Amino acid sequence: MSLYGTDREILETAVDWLEQGVRPALVTVAKTWGSSPRPVGSLLLMRADGQFSGSVSGGCVEDDLVQRYRDGQLGASFPTLIDYGINRQEATRLGLPCGGRLELLVEQLDSTAQLQTLLDKTRANELVARRVCLTTGEVSLHPASADDDFFCSDTTLGKTFGPRWQLLLIGAGHLSEYVAQIALMMNYHVIICDPRESDNDKSVFDGCAIVNSMPDDAVRTWANHARCIVVALTHDPKLDDMALLDALSSPAFYIGAIGSRLNCEKRRERLKTLGVTTQQLQGLHAPVGLPIGSHSPPEIAVSIMAEITKLRHQAKQNSQHAINAA
Repeated sequence: MSLYGTDREILETAVDWLEQGVRPALVTVAKTWGSSPRPVGSLLLMRADGQFSGSVSGGCVEDDLVQRYRDGQLGASFPTLIDYGINRQEATRLGLPCGGRLELLVEQLDSTAQLQTLLDKTRANELVARRVCLTTGEVSLHPASADDDFFCSDTTLGKTFGPRWQLLLIGAGHLSEYVAQIALMMNYHVIICDPRESDNDKSVFDGCAIVNSMPDDAVRTWANHARCIVVALTHDPKLDDMALLDALSSPAFYIGAIGSRLNCEKRRERLKTLGVTTQQLQGLHAPVGLPIGSHSPPEIAVSIMAEITKLRHQAKQNSQHAINAA
C-alpha cells in the first residue's frame, strides 16, 4: 500500500484489522495553518503495535503520533483533537515546514458495521458524508453531492467519501494529450475514448484508461455519478454530438465541447432536434474553457482545466455556505 493510500484503501484496511480483533484509531486532518504537507481531510489509520496506513503529514509526524498512541498519551477518551507544530521548536523537531501547524481528530474504531455500509455505498458510486460530533463522538452517514468535500466546525467534522473525480475525454488527439496530462497531475482518473482507427502513439496517454467504444457507450459506462466530467474534443460532430446527447441527461458535474462559437451554436441546434431540452443545454460549456486568449493546444488545455477547477471551487464554496447557514 502506498504511503498516502486512498480513502477506500484506508477504510478497507480498518475493516480488515477490526475483523482480526485489532481496534485501530482513525486520524483525520481537521485544520491546517501555514505550510501544511497534507490537506484537510487526509486520513491515517494506526494501531497500537505501530503499524499504520495513510498519512496526515507526508511522513513528518506519523512516527511521533503512532508512538504517542502506543503509549496512551493521546488522552483517556475519544474522539480527541490534538495539535502538531504549535510552536517553531516543535515544528522544527517534527520536520514540518516553517510555520506549519496541524490539528488532528483521533477516533477509536470499534465496529465494522458502519464502515462496511460506507464502503458498500461508495462501491456503488454513491457519495456519502461521514460526520463526527466532536462533543459526543457520535458518527453518522448522510447522502452527499459532488460539491461536498470536507468541513470542520466547533461541533462537527464532516468528510465526503465516494468516487474520485473522473474526466472522460472524447477523442485521442493532440489537445486531449495536454488536457490529460494536467488532469493526471490534479489526481483525476482520466479516460480517453476514441473509436477511430489511428496510428497515433498511445504512450502519450500513460496513466489514462483508453477505450475504443462509441462515445455514447463510453458516456453511459463512465459518466454515471456526480463527480464525472465529460469533454468532447474530436471536432467530429458525429462523435462529439453522440457523446453530448447522453452526457446532457447524465449526472455529470461538467460537460464541455470544443469548437468556435458559430459551430457550438450549430451544435446546440442539432442537439435540440435530437430531443435535448433547453434546460439541459444550459449545462453545456461550449466553447469549452475560460476565455484566456488561448490558441495552442497546451494553452487551450489550461483554459479547460481552469474552468473546471473554477466551477468545482465555486460549487464547494456554495455547499459550505449552505452548511454554515443550516
